[in-house]
Amino acid sequence: MKGRAIVSFVLVACVCILGLFMPQSTVGLHSGDPINGADTAWVMVAAALVLIMTPGLGFFYGGMASRKNIISTVFQSVVCLGVISLLWVFVGFSLCFGDSIGGIIGDPRTFFMFNHVGYDTDTNLSPTIPLVLYAMFQLKFAIITPALITGSFAERVKFSSYLLFICLFIVFIYAPLAHMTWHPQGLLRNWGILDFAGGTVVHMSAGFAALAGAMFLGRRSILSDHNHSHEPSNIPRVIIGTGLLWFGWYGFNAGSALAANGTAAMALATTNTAAASAMLTWLFLDNLRGNKASAMGGCIGAVVGLVAITPACGFVNVGQALFIGFVASIVSYFAVNLKNKSKLDDTLDVFPCHGMGGVVGTILTGVFAKDVGLIYDPSNPTFYRHLIVVVIVGSFAFFGSMVLYKITDLIVPMRVSPEEELIGLDKSQHGEWVGQ
Repeated sequence: MKGRAIVSFVLVACVCILGLFMPQSTVGLHSGDPINGADTAWVMVAAALVLIMTPGLGFFYGGMASRKNIISTVFQSVVCLGVISLLWVFVGFSLCFGDSIGGIIGDPRTFFMFNHVGYDTDTNLSPTIPLVLYAMFQLKFAIITPALITGSFAERVKFSSYLLFICLFIVFIYAPLAHMTWHPQGLLRNWGILDFAGGTVVHMSAGFAALAGAMFLGRRSILSDHNHSHEPSNIPRVIIGTGLLWFGWYGFNAGSALAANGTAAMALATTNTAAASAMLTWLFLDNLRGNKASAMGGCIGAVVGLVAITPACGFVNVGQALFIGFVASIVSYFAVNLKNKSKLDDTLDVFPCHGMGGVVGTILTGVFAKDVGLIYDPSNPTFYRHLIVVVIVGSFAFFGSMVLYKITDLIVPMRVSPEEELIGLDKSQHGEWVGQ
């Protein structure tokens, strides 16, 4: 353990010291028009909104976890702020948005160590805002994506192996998907795939990686064939987390317009509407099945609506957003119930909510996207291509992540020992516990 700690410290030290000696030109490679002040101000606010989603997710997941795993569950989200930020400056931004290599991945040399990421606009990526702001806005998406995965293997993953996995995930899963979907020369973007704010890049990738993680790590030892869950530790914490996520999602979706304009305003409206319809749909589905309307259910429903509208928010109207939230809530509701009847231990229902929510949102984007969706032009290939991309992205994220779990496990065993699981990850991984 001490040897791994030394290696980890040396790696961080090398990256930090490298920053002193690498060229740090703030002159852009593709400098464009002058900066637009309104757009810049809005995207700065949006970046801050997206950042608050990560601790919000921590509260959301932490409230659902058992009491002896609250700190570990929250911190698995929050630590991404540090790990992914460093990786992003080092090579992550280049892999996602550097000069395209075959439309699949960015050249790691383009913006290595944030060289040429500065005050100027970029004609390809950020035509009205500084490239450094665009890079920091996109960083927040990269931060929350691996944090979403943690809910699937909560309460049984070793912290050191988790840190290694999320680095591998960003490099080998997230970066190719972000480049293919959002880079001007990206393969999927040029094929006509529409993903306004991350339905495929963020939610499907995290959801299918979560499914692979739950399968790879297996069930928690506290579960039996007749007991598929545990009592949440703090439902008010889940409600607070939901509020922070909903609040931050305005930056997530409306900020992806990269401008203070009508598209951003409509994305904000569709985001709020889909979340509202999904929340109420989930609550009333519970009523229809003879259950009480639970706060937990309402919160989960709202998040499902936010997930589903993400790829579509800038391409649909408010009425269509209502329907998207409604359908996604139904699909995820029954996916959660189906999972609970299986032996799959996706602790906090990441795949049924984020994976399936992303699938529904991606498909319905192909149905309702203005001018090119199925209801506007049945001969347009957009809808059929979205069906294909669901299979491609889902398969890539699932099988690619399964390989990364195996590699991680060979380097640092991923699962904690039965004794560590019994006393809880708060004590066994962090030496802290609630009530200290």
